[in-house]
Amino acid sequence: MAPFEDASLRAEHDTLAARVSARSSIDDVRRGAYASFGFVISTGLTVKFAWDRWGSGPRPARIPGRYPLLFLGALLVAVVLATVAIRAFLRARAGMVVEDRDFARLREIRVQLGIDA
Repeated sequence: MAPFEDASLRAEHDTLAARVSARSSIDDVRRGAYASFGFVISTGLTVKFAWDRWGSGPRPARIPGRYPLLFLGALLVAVVLATVAIRAFLRARAGMVVEDRDFARLREIRVQLGIDA
């Protein structure tokens, strides 16, 4: 290999090694997992508030207000958390594809440079 090719491969190796040293997509997976947990909890609250208002069973002594504010609030939180979770998982997947591609290229360069046999 020519010296200038070796130097350019070494520079690309160092750049890729710095980039793949930490997988930032894991942070997106963590964010999605937290949002998914919150989504499950808020969905349960939404179902509970809907059941309390419209479900069968003994009627409350006091008639509920005109608008189901607790139900709508819990529903809004559930929708927002579902959106956050989906976006985080999609962003994580896109990041993983890039990280896997960079890691494969890094391994090719290491073989070409003779670092890995």
